[in-house]
Amino acid sequence: MVGSRWSAASSGRRRGPELERAILDAALEQLSTVGWNALTMEGVAAGAQTGKAAIYRRWPSKADLVADVLRSGLPPIGAIPDRGSIREDLFLLCVRMRDVMSSRAGLALRSVLHECDHTHADRFQGVIWSGLHEPAQERIRELLARGIERGDVRPDAIGPYVVDVIPALLMYGAKVRGSEWGDTDIGAMIDEVMVPALRV
Repeated sequence: MVGSRWSAASSGRRRGPELERAILDAALEQLSTVGWNALTMEGVAAGAQTGKAAIYRRWPSKADLVADVLRSGLPPIGAIPDRGSIREDLFLLCVRMRDVMSSRAGLALRSVLHECDHTHADRFQGVIWSGLHEPAQERIRELLARGIERGDVRPDAIGPYVVDVIPALLMYGAKVRGSEWGDTDIGAMIDEVMVPALRV
């Protein structure tokens, strides 16, 4: 884990990006094991094999540190290759979004949102917005434009509400219904909602 990962490096003094990566890794380890409420700067410092002062120089508060941990830890959605139809393109996009929220940082983020108070909730919701929703909306616009060129999406389909549908449904399902969004659920959502709304 974090301790073993950095034991070799601890013999020398780590600085700059190497030390910051060690701190972020240790903080993610803490989030994944003890959660937001029990996470302490002391615990993170111990996990990163550094002093608290090194953490506070970079992150004035626990919330600052955790926001950076979550932001840097969420994997990118990445480009969606052309799979021949808007249905298959959107399916892959949804799988990628599910994978982001099922990643270690994604699970930690969901846990933090359940634990933290309203003062911090908006900040961490912002991490979801910038790390998942905005990139997903950008990809959806690209896929719709590609579908229009291909001829399986109607020309007037791109709009602010259309690109919101998939992120909103995935988040609603995860938060309200407790859905893990298996492949069957993703397929049903696309076939019942998106394809009928987009087809020519």
